[in-house]
Amino acid sequence: MKISTRGRYALRLMIDIGMNDKDNPVRIKDIAQRQEISEKYLEQIVSVLNKAGYVRSSRGPQGGYRLARAPKDYTVGDILTLIEGSLAPVACLDTPVNECPREAVCPTLILWKKIDDAVHGVVDSITLEDLLKWQNQLLPEEK
Repeated sequence: MKISTRGRYALRLMIDIGMNDKDNPVRIKDIAQRQEISEKYLEQIVSVLNKAGYVRSSRGPQGGYRLARAPKDYTVGDILTLIEGSLAPVACLDTPVNECPREAVCPTLILWKKIDDAVHGVVDSITLEDLLKWQNQLLPEEK
């Protein structure tokens, strides 16, 4: 499993909104500039996040995007799964019911399940709030 550029940028976009969503909505143009990502690409990603209710949009000169919920209410797994789809390392784990005809005799399925459990154990336990705290720790202190 490899997280695509789209998934990585979605996390960066959510972090940026979380960091800058103070008094006014955050504009895509500003996020694009800070994150050095194409506006058009961010618009595609934010559209998915908006339709899913992860962000709220407002129009007009002071328009932009805000988080729809508190940062603690988003997990990295929620965001990545929305953008990427399944995070499973193999196709047979993409659905709740494994329909592989070799399931009963496949020794590697145990390995794939362990990898899947490990990935979900990480991404489902880290919140956007955690990412925002980490971002704040990485920022140089203002003097």
